[in-house]
Amino acid sequence: MAESSRTDPPDPALPTQLVQANSATRALNILGDRWTLMILYLAFQRVRRFDEFQGRIGLARSLLIDRLRRLNTVGIFKKVRYQERPARDEYRLTEMGLDLYSLALSIIRWEQRWFYDPANPAHRPRHSCGKVFTPECRCGHCNELVSPRDVYVVEGPGAEFEPSPPPRAQRRSIVPAGDLNKGNPMLDRAFQVLGDRWTSHVIASAFMGRRRFNDFQNALGVAPNILSDRLTRLVDLGVLRRELYQQRPDRWEYRLTDEGRDLYPLIAELNRWGDKWLATKGPPLITYHRACGHVLEPKMTCDQCGQEATVLNVTPG
Repeated sequence: MAESSRTDPPDPALPTQLVQANSATRALNILGDRWTLMILYLAFQRVRRFDEFQGRIGLARSLLIDRLRRLNTVGIFKKVRYQERPARDEYRLTEMGLDLYSLALSIIRWEQRWFYDPANPAHRPRHSCGKVFTPECRCGHCNELVSPRDVYVVEGPGAEFEPSPPPRAQRRSIVPAGDLNKGNPMLDRAFQVLGDRWTSHVIASAFMGRRRFNDFQNALGVAPNILSDRLTRLVDLGVLRRELYQQRPDRWEYRLTDEGRDLYPLIAELNRWGDKWLATKGPPLITYHRACGHVLEPKMTCDQCGQEATVLNVTPG
């Protein structure tokens, strides 16, 4: 790792645990919530008004108000008045919000590669070149495909320690969560990976090379029972696999599977988005592409024509 000036490592005696700053983690602290993801999913389908969000999701009014307020406060949405008497606003994606579309493309890519269903319209996006395509993650400098083995990470100007995120109060919707997806298993899998903050934090941490329970716990500042549960979930999902590295007592490492490693474009895009919109002191970590030696600037492209895929030139299947 490159040398850089930053605060001292966390003191175990301090009541608030500090963890190393990470742009993907910061992004997930905003996005890693089932209801937030559902709202963003609908926003990309041009849903804008409160009543329509509520009707499509079935979320309790107070919870929907809370999530929309959070997204508005952070800058992902902006409120636009569309009626004066009575006063009514709609919620439109800002430039910051529209910039999240590449994350959606990275999820579609993972789905197409591991769970392709020709009957699912979400698996058949069409690019402006006229063809149904699979998104690809490429380097913005050399245009080569990017995988986790093609990159390395060094500390950046924003490297520091910051308080671990506080626990969230868990409240239930007025409808069972499983009813939200309307039979769409793609949404359910996306929510399992991204819709729980700690699950997605563990995945991001695994891409940083962490494998052992204590390494995950120290890096994330997560309670042991929560970490144990999330590791078990990810093993069940096929994203991680357990390998015994010590006997008496048995101790396990958690390694990314091929399916798990194929989530790298999602992590790369979370880092890119977090660096761009949340890193006030500069990126905490800088990723370099080995092939060309440049700082990685990931972009999602069409595998048919090679051109970039964006919210402006992609239509649903």
